[in-house]
This record gives sequence, structure tokens and C-alpha cells, in this order.
Amino acid sequence: MIAGEYTLAGALTGFVIGLTGVGGGALMTPILLLIFGVSPTTAIATDLWFAAVTKIVGARVHHANGQVDWQVVRRLWLGSLPMALLIVVLVSLGAQVTRVGFLSRAIGVVILVTAVGLLAAPKLLASARGRRIGQPERFKAVQPALTVTSGAILGLCVALTSVGAGALGSVMLLYLYPLRMTPHRLVATDIVHAIPLAVVAGTGYLFAGMVDWWMLASLLIGSIPAVVVGSTLAGKVAGRGIQVALATVLMAAGVKVLV
Repeated sequence: MIAGEYTLAGALTGFVIGLTGVGGGALMTPILLLIFGVSPTTAIATDLWFAAVTKIVGARVHHANGQVDWQVVRRLWLGSLPMALLIVVLVSLGAQVTRVGFLSRAIGVVILVTAVGLLAAPKLLASARGRRIGQPERFKAVQPALTVTSGAILGLCVALTSVGAGALGSVMLLYLYPLRMTPHRLVATDIVHAIPLAVVAGTGYLFAGMVDWWMLASLLIGSIPAVVVGSTLAGKVAGRGIQVALATVLMAAGVKVLV
């Protein structure tokens, strides 16, 4: 049955995703674990498909505004999709990555790293801008390889925990493309990259029967209209304050998951 509390959680997360590109895993997974007491495997499996569908809707708005950097997206996919596919194969073969204790710790660690990354984003951006301007040829020479490597790291994190595509991805892109990524372009590129990544990563959990379909339906009823609103407001509302507040919440959630 459709549950109102899940719909409300979906609406909150969908709005944040549309506005900042962050929250599909970083916000929803802790909510499912800590507030609703969902098991880690079910939370990851359901959240991956929640993020995929929600971000498809948000991506249509951002793409219509011409803000997606497709070259960067393709570079990220070169790293993230093969890595996520590898995890899918392992999950489908019954690998022990699905053990509850391991998943809980992994989720907690990635959430904490995500929170620290969000808080440190301005300093990382300033450092990257200095290198980009001071050593432009060297910086640009390593951009493609570092982007593919970053994609692989994101693919591993997302496939194992459902966390990282938005928050960690945005921090990585700010560092790798400090002059190219305007706030609106960053959100749009981050969202589009995450869609096939979530689908590929979620496939193994889908075949393993770990997705809670009624929970997913309840979440999407709230998130789909909310992500349209958030995506429409992106670029018009300063997202930094929301990111700092989100990072603070995630820091507390990460500690709670680990403890």
C-alpha cells in the first residue's frame, strides 16, 4: 500500500535532488535506515531505482535548458558503468558484499566522506582554480584520465551503498573542472551521469528480489513533482546553504549508522 510517510520523504529528497543534484542516495538512504528502520540491502536496492526514476524527470528539465556537459558525462560513464556492472555481477552471483554488517559500515563511511566533501567544496574549488590557471596545460592533460578514475570510484560507491553519485560526484567535478562547471551546469551534469549508473547498479539488486516496490511507488509519488520544482528553481536559488545544511545532517547520520 502507498504510505504517506514515504511519499513525504520522497518529496523532500526529490526537491533537494532537483535543486542541488545531491540527495538520491546521500539523503534517502540514511532516511530509510535511521527513520524507517529499513534493512540495508532493501534500502540500497529501492533507493537506486528511486534515484534513477527521479533523476530522469529532473534531467529532462535541465537538458531542456541546455546545461548538461555531455563530454564530461561520457568520461564519467567510462569509469562508473563498468565498475557498477562488475558489482552487479558479483551481487548476482551471491557475493558476500550483501552482508548486512558490511553494508551498514560501508554506507556510514561513504556518508561521512560525502559530508566532508560537501563542507570542503569551496576550498577544493579554490585550490583547483589555482592549479588550472597556474598550470593550464598540465591540468588539462590529466583531466580525462582523472575523470574516468573518478567515475570508477563513484561506480563502486553507488553500486555498494547507493550513496555518492550526487554529492561526491559534484565535489569531484568541481575539482576537475573548476572553470567549466557553473552551478547550474554542475547540477545538470551530475544528475544525467547518475541515471544509467543507478540503473546498472540497481539491476543486480532487482534480479536478487531486494527491491520493495510499494515503498518505491510511495517515494516516487512524492519525488516526481518535487524534483520538477527543484530543477526549475536550480540556478535561481543559491544551493550552497542547502548543501551545508545537508552536510551537517549527513555527518550526524553517518556517525549514527556507524555507531
